[in-house]
Amino acid sequence: MPHSLIIVESPTKVKTIKKYLGSNYEVHASMGHIKDLPKSKLGIDPENHFETVLNVIESKKKVVTNLKKAAKNAEHIYLAPDPDREGEAIAWHIAEEIGMKNKDIHRVLFNDLTKKTVLEAMKNPLELNLNKYEAQQTRRILDRLVGYKISPILWDKVKRGLSAGRVQSVAVRIICDREEKIRKFVSQEYWHITAQLEGKNPSPFDARLTKVEGKKANIANESQSSEILEYLKAVPFIVAKQEKKEIKRSPLPPFTTSKLQQESSRWLRFSAKKTMSIAQKLYEGIELGAEGPVGLITYMRTDSVRTAEEAIGDVRKYIEENYDPAFLPPKPKAFKNSATAQDAHEAIRPSSMAYRPQDIKTYLSNDEFRLYQLIWNRFTASQMNPAVLDQTTIDTEAGKYLFRAQGSVMKFAGYTIVYTEGKENGEGDDEFSKTLPDVSVGETLKLISLKPEQKFTQPPPRFTEASLVRELEENGIGRPSTYANILSTIQDREYVRLEKGRFIPTELGMLVTELLVKNFPKILDVEFTASLENQLDLIEEGKTQKFDTLNDFYSSFEKELKNAELHMRNIKKEETPTDIICDKCESPMIIKWGKRGKFIACSNYPTCKNTMNIPDGNQENASPGETPPTDTICGHCGNGMVIKEGRFGKFLGCSGYPECKNTMPVNLGIECPEKECTGKLCEKRTKKGKVFFSCTNYPSCTFAIWDRPVSEPCPQCGAPFLVEKRSSRGGSHKACRAADCRYKAPLQ
Repeated sequence: MPHSLIIVESPTKVKTIKKYLGSNYEVHASMGHIKDLPKSKLGIDPENHFETVLNVIESKKKVVTNLKKAAKNAEHIYLAPDPDREGEAIAWHIAEEIGMKNKDIHRVLFNDLTKKTVLEAMKNPLELNLNKYEAQQTRRILDRLVGYKISPILWDKVKRGLSAGRVQSVAVRIICDREEKIRKFVSQEYWHITAQLEGKNPSPFDARLTKVEGKKANIANESQSSEILEYLKAVPFIVAKQEKKEIKRSPLPPFTTSKLQQESSRWLRFSAKKTMSIAQKLYEGIELGAEGPVGLITYMRTDSVRTAEEAIGDVRKYIEENYDPAFLPPKPKAFKNSATAQDAHEAIRPSSMAYRPQDIKTYLSNDEFRLYQLIWNRFTASQMNPAVLDQTTIDTEAGKYLFRAQGSVMKFAGYTIVYTEGKENGEGDDEFSKTLPDVSVGETLKLISLKPEQKFTQPPPRFTEASLVRELEENGIGRPSTYANILSTIQDREYVRLEKGRFIPTELGMLVTELLVKNFPKILDVEFTASLENQLDLIEEGKTQKFDTLNDFYSSFEKELKNAELHMRNIKKEETPTDIICDKCESPMIIKWGKRGKFIACSNYPTCKNTMNIPDGNQENASPGETPPTDTICGHCGNGMVIKEGRFGKFLGCSGYPECKNTMPVNLGIECPEKECTGKLCEKRTKKGKVFFSCTNYPSCTFAIWDRPVSEPCPQCGAPFLVEKRSSRGGSHKACRAADCRYKAPLQ
């Protein structure tokens, strides 16, 4: 009978570890946490040193029974959940349940699941870490206090089912604050002027106007641009300066958790949750044919860029054997951790350089292969020589104006042959991406063309998953193990939605955030939340006590709770009058807040339960679901048509419904541009809910566009209407559809 028992967190690790340790070891999985606070009550007594009630989770009772049975006959017990705070808590709870006092219990940490690491950890077992467990328990208590104390107030004041989270609510606030900036942003027009120039040596190159009489160029409108163009036609373009220098671009360190999530989002379009799920599989072990399960990467929850010396030696040997000698630096590259890094685990890297991505591709799913290759390439690149570029800058004077051209030539690719960092859309455009000819100072250049270009300032961009993770990390909100969960939770609670890869707060998210910021300013404060994360780190390091941290937090939190119960705005009781009359009992209709947001209801409730939806952009005095009759007459029965809203957007429905079921599209009052067509443009939706605009004469006329029409003729070319253009940042302007017309203007 086996005389040693190993208990891990995930069942997928069992086979991998058994393979390394043989038949003298029995390996079981806890399937995650086995104990937690009760669901039905707070489970914490703030008046008694925050004493907690921890129960075995109902669904884990059978697991615990099996663990106790396995532990009963084991001579040695090794607790091997993940090497982080949550894993430490799981280890403590297992030890409590199987009888900590009467057993030879050890803690083992596997930074990766290679044979060498597992055997080394088993030879050098540790004791359970009380400080790390206390840090986890403090975090759990803080989260429970915020969630269970604030949520009932939201239920009472807004609607049932709402919840607040200590960290998640701050993440929603960050998104809402960005949205407020976007909404308040006023777009300003500006112009660029680019000159195409040519010297004695080929070839022509572009230079942009950057200075006027030594000051930064600021061209506000077309009139100013035209004046400058007239001036430039009459003056020579003379080279004032040419500067050439060599620049180096150093490789990036191996991945931390947040950087992996960011780069996976940019390069692979993976969500943070998907990235961590795949990384977990790569860490726990992948079946590699006859070799069996192999852990391919190190532990994937880390904020450290530290790498083991042995791993650095292996990757340098790999570079030496597979690349030109010029790519290997004489000494290993060293990277510094950030000041706030816990440095508990290594950076994320391949567990062994023996498993090249291409060699094991057949054993991996496509997504597993792509993420593994990303980790492999980043780690390999981190120990390669810098890229070297020859950078050239040419300044050209044209009277009082200065034009600048910048370009570069890759002299030595260095680490970039393996890996380059991904960019957000429109972020980090590289100016140095073109070759410039040799010119001489004082040389007169030939002006080939002048190109004026109208631009509009853009609001700050909405957050992507990558940029939100970066924002959370930079502000000290959450820790590597929590980023993916934060992003999932705020979407699950319907406080934000992800649209075209960007986070947009819902009306509910904006409302709840407004209420929480006003009534719980400390809880929603970014700096305060970051300070709590630092307190948890100090508890883990043994520098602060759990009770002191909880007591300091609760003393002010309790006051905010009492104030919110008395003074928080009661949304449930708010009723906004409208001029709409109930078509069932002729009572006035009012705007109320319900389960799915604002809606119009009869003021005679509960006697009359008539309700209507609110249409977009008309919250106060109209019903989006139904309005008073329009001027349109039903062609079937002669009754007036009313505006309704259905699955595919707004439409005209007969007021005689259900006796008459005639429907028509709602036209925008803009004539269809197709020749000999008498239809009007109307708003419609695809089966997936995407808005588009087409002709009311469909199917005889198939004209359709995605951009919303603006009922204004183009002042530049006379086109019958303009269209609204929106950027991913949330900004918008109106523009002409004509291919040969570049008219743009701010959208009021």
